[in-house]
Amino acid sequence: MGYETIHLEESKGLLDALILQPKGFSEYHQNEIARILKEIYNQDGTEIFLEYVRSIPEEYLGEILLELPENIKDEAISELSVLQLVEIVDELDSDDATDLLQDIEDIDSDKEREILSSLDDDDIEDIERLKRYEDDEAGAWMQTELFSARLYENITDAVNRLKKMKDEDKLNNVHQVFIIDKFGLLIGAIQLEDLITYNFDYSFRDYFNKNHKMIQTVKAGDSVDEVIKVFEDYDLVVLPVIDYQGKLVGRITSDDVYDIIEERATDQIYKMAGVDDETEEDKNIFSITKKRGTWLGVNLITAILASLVIALFDETLQKFVALAILMPIVASMGGNAGMQSLTIMVRQIALGEMNWIDAKESIRQEIIVSLLNGFIFALLIGIIAFIWFDSSQLGVVIGLSMIINLLAAGFFGAVIPLMLKNIGIDPAVASSVLLTTVTDVLGFFAFLGLATLILV
Repeated sequence: MGYETIHLEESKGLLDALILQPKGFSEYHQNEIARILKEIYNQDGTEIFLEYVRSIPEEYLGEILLELPENIKDEAISELSVLQLVEIVDELDSDDATDLLQDIEDIDSDKEREILSSLDDDDIEDIERLKRYEDDEAGAWMQTELFSARLYENITDAVNRLKKMKDEDKLNNVHQVFIIDKFGLLIGAIQLEDLITYNFDYSFRDYFNKNHKMIQTVKAGDSVDEVIKVFEDYDLVVLPVIDYQGKLVGRITSDDVYDIIEERATDQIYKMAGVDDETEEDKNIFSITKKRGTWLGVNLITAILASLVIALFDETLQKFVALAILMPIVASMGGNAGMQSLTIMVRQIALGEMNWIDAKESIRQEIIVSLLNGFIFALLIGIIAFIWFDSSQLGVVIGLSMIINLLAAGFFGAVIPLMLKNIGIDPAVASSVLLTTVTDVLGFFAFLGLATLILV
């Protein structure tokens, strides 16, 4: 189906056919079905959407629900019965089951407890274990379903066991065999592509004697930042998770890492725009107005501060109308230059790539770049102002103010995120507001102050 525009009637016809022949759902990715349901919800309304949701077999519905936007998923969850949700959760891998149960708990905690109590004891144990971890810990993103083998186990026996688990649909997305000792401690891993080329009459011990390699791991209590870094540094598809004793407790797959990265990128974009991560799904006009209005109020205060600076030089502005024409250029250039520095610093901080040595180097670099750009654009705008208004002094004023404001923008664009981080405030939330205030106030003060000194 791809990502082309959905033709609703054709898509509904496909969904109707799949409902009549449910095995066909396995031929489509859950995201493709979720996109059809989302379009049905948007164009045909809630009732028809829910009719389709109720018609999809539980063994496929769970993964589809997890692909839906939060507000649409919540409506589907609210409509489904406890019995249906028990079957849906039972079909999911442990990490997905935990995510869906947390969504259900946010809507109806009593319903969540009833569903959880109806699951098998093993499933309850796995879910309860995963729920103990915080969202920013590796353990919260792992799944307990994996394939492991003992060091002295015969490879043929292990392969037969894997076939049986696959036939019983107890395991999917297997890329490697994790090798453990008799105490459950992780020793290493073997890629399936390597395993199938080895002599099946041997044990895993024989394989490791000739082909032992170091394996990358994370502890369940490690931060997701560490998980992302390991995946990126070693180009992994799956990463084993161990406890503090070194026992294998789960695995994190690349699809989960993609979700983490996407969530963080989206969160950073929203924060730097002054909105929260529920903005995209929120359809309540008054709720949206309230959330955005808070930050607009903060921006109004910063704008008033800039206006007060302008008011200090009202006499100068009355004498030289050209200043009012050129003034927005100084503020705009400073704001854009500052946002360039700010974006780089916030990203490095968010990825955990910023230590004190890196911070000093980044500040120095941003100052030099801003200063060089300041001289270049000062010369350019100075010439333009001279030609435009036939005043060399005016060209000098705006040129000098351009250098000052771009220098300040580069410095504060690099420093403000670091300062906020050190005092425990998320740099992505408040940096842009503070930077705008600095560049506007300093830009106007430098421009109008120099104009007062040179022109008056």
